[in-house]
Amino acid sequence: MAEILFHSFHFFGQSSRFTKLPLPMKNPVSFLRGVGLLEAVSYLLLLFVAMPLKYAWGMPLAVRIIGSVHGGLFVLFCFALWRVMMNTSWPLGRAALVFAASLLPFVPFFIDRRMRAWASEPNLPQA
Repeated sequence: MAEILFHSFHFFGQSSRFTKLPLPMKNPVSFLRGVGLLEAVSYLLLLFVAMPLKYAWGMPLAVRIIGSVHGGLFVLFCFALWRVMMNTSWPLGRAALVFAASLLPFVPFFIDRRMRAWASEPNLPQA
């Protein structure tokens, strides 16, 4: 079971009363896949729905809403990728590939097949 422990934070010389917060997850790669697909769909909606609504029909609210959702999903994707790096033995090049794929439209759907295979690998923590 994957678990991340958040250490106490010191704020103005005082330590937090919560010294660790366990976040169990069966497979962080599967979570990353799900978030990656949601983020990819939101990116396509932003590019091919919201942007034309803004620039062709003068409806900037679509970009504000879909852009905010996409931004939140991208931050969650980065957090999920960080969790995979901390909890598995993924090489840095693999994580860089997944991150770069998230920046391009349609590419995350092609990387998903590889990620499905990577999700079935044993989760060995890095040394």
